[in-house]
Amino acid sequence: MEIDYSDITTIGLDADDTLWVNETYFRDAEEKFSALLEGYETKNKIDQELFKMEMKNLELYGYGIKGFMLSMIESALELSNNSVSQATLQKILHLGKEMISHPVEVLDGVEEVLERLFGTYRLLVLTKGDLLDQERKLARSGLSKYFHHVEVLSDKKEQNYQQLLNHLKVDAKEFLMIGNSLKSDVLPLIKIGARAVHVPFHTTWQHEEVSIENKDYNYLTVNKLNRILDYL
Repeated sequence: MEIDYSDITTIGLDADDTLWVNETYFRDAEEKFSALLEGYETKNKIDQELFKMEMKNLELYGYGIKGFMLSMIESALELSNNSVSQATLQKILHLGKEMISHPVEVLDGVEEVLERLFGTYRLLVLTKGDLLDQERKLARSGLSKYFHHVEVLSDKKEQNYQQLLNHLKVDAKEFLMIGNSLKSDVLPLIKIGARAVHVPFHTTWQHEEVSIENKDYNYLTVNKLNRILDYL
């Protein structure tokens, strides 16, 4: 079914893996973490236990690199039965700091899209993660000049979006969300009466993977962000 975007006034964009590269650096850190602990367990077991620890800690730490770093440390202690060396723990901390200080890699076509949309639509950044880290990445990206509002959400569920749209006095029927996660950037918006565009990234965090059984969800999927310009 063709989707009409003619009444859209406000567009929200996810940040990580929509505006700039993010998940790739987490995967690289996971590989290095596994290598540091290879004397205690198999790589598959280390990966599984780290993910379990991240899920266990999610409500406590939230999303982002700092929570990931703490989960790596806790996993290292558990996997080693508290025998992991201080030197290894320092290396794990260094992995997290490397991620935080990594240069921002803006994805191809992003600035072209923002330049075209700016002035016609009210543009928002709607992302999850650590507030300080996301503010830092946005500043380093050079993209902040295009956005009317930036919101770092504790989660991206229906109620989070609805509360924000209410606060900004934006009607859901006039709102379009663009992002790489079906779970966080597409399905919650469809459920509250907004529209959404899915721009898949080649790597997806396991927690963001979702199986869609309901075929009634009506949303657009494009392989690159700049393809959205064909529809707006």
